[in-house]
Amino acid sequence: MNDSVERPKLETAVLGGGCFWCLEAVFREVEGVHSVTSGYAGGHVEHPAYRQVCEGSTGHAEVVRVEFDPAVLSYRDLLEIFFVIHDPTTLNRQGNDIGTQYRSVIFVSGDEQLHTALALIEELGEARIYPHAIVTRVERDAPFWPAEPEHHDYYTNHSDQPYCQYVVAPKVSKFREKFAGRRRRAS
Repeated sequence: MNDSVERPKLETAVLGGGCFWCLEAVFREVEGVHSVTSGYAGGHVEHPAYRQVCEGSTGHAEVVRVEFDPAVLSYRDLLEIFFVIHDPTTLNRQGNDIGTQYRSVIFVSGDEQLHTALALIEELGEARIYPHAIVTRVERDAPFWPAEPEHHDYYTNHSDQPYCQYVVAPKVSKFREKFAGRRRRAS
């Protein structure tokens, strides 16, 4: 048995675009993504809990940490999916989810991610893809706090719940329609 199989060098992206259940459900289907973890970033409380974040008092955003193989999926491609599956033009809200915890935000790690994110936002703005200006914030890396276990793979485990049917499922469908070539292949 050969243990010298080279493992891909993974990169990490931390993205907030409303409820983390939506982002997690989509990014789990993307080819080149190795893991997706729902959690919290950008606040001032260590080890925040879901209820605290939902109250809006911790400063955190609901986010996903996405580990991906840049040889399969570039950071820019990942961001292009991100900008399609949420509304980057609404300040501190996504649909009926309202508050700073649902803000559109990209937490970058390093100058390359920073430049890529800012350039894409500028390009999308110049192309007038959206009817309003993009309000997505780009911030330097912040501590990431994983959400409680019951929030992990939420859509798969609770797809029959109304929120999942009316909010999460349409985002997954939108991804499948617009990025069919980026869907994970069955193994």
